[in-house]
Amino acid sequence: MTNLLVVEKVTKSYKKTVVLKNISLQIADEGQIIQLKGINGSGKSTLFKLISGMEKPDYGEIKLAATTNLGALIENPGFLENFSLAYNLRYLASIKSKFDEAYVKKLCQILALDLYSRIKIKNYSVGMRQKAGIIQAIMEKQNLILLDEPSRGLDQESLQKFVTLMNQLRQEGRNIIIASHEEYEEMKIDECLKIEHGILSPISDR
Repeated sequence: MTNLLVVEKVTKSYKKTVVLKNISLQIADEGQIIQLKGINGSGKSTLFKLISGMEKPDYGEIKLAATTNLGALIENPGFLENFSLAYNLRYLASIKSKFDEAYVKKLCQILALDLYSRIKIKNYSVGMRQKAGIIQAIMEKQNLILLDEPSRGLDQESLQKFVTLMNQLRQEGRNIIIASHEEYEEMKIDECLKIEHGILSPISDR
């Protein structure tokens, strides 16, 4: 089975503070949801930035397979603030591939966003921005998806829709890593990991 991601003995520091210590991780292409826990500042977002290539490790290696199609929502999603949701999603899709309007429209309907609304992104609520960020991370049928605190700002109904969508993507064979404090009771989480004092380890009992 192909490993979409291999993180090998990665260390990352900021100034004199070591955030990640000798971290190793492998993600196989098998359709799974992995939850990554840790207190604020523990290094969850840093690990996602390293995997996505936004930052480089001090030591160690991060390898993505040739078949890896990476999608990511890291910290606050960034958009072209003076443009609509449709404009933003079309623009982001154009960078790597074609815009699948029917699929994006379906995702918007699931998460209760209007793809064709003329409202500018700068006028979106926190929850609406999060949903837009989730959509951009999955709309190109990415097979490795990194979601950093994706349920921030979501109301209970939207949270349930998010959980249902994640379970559906898992069934489709897509691989999702969610960094969050949330307890997603109805989400089919295959493995739970934690970062504590810079060290990545499994949580045996969730």
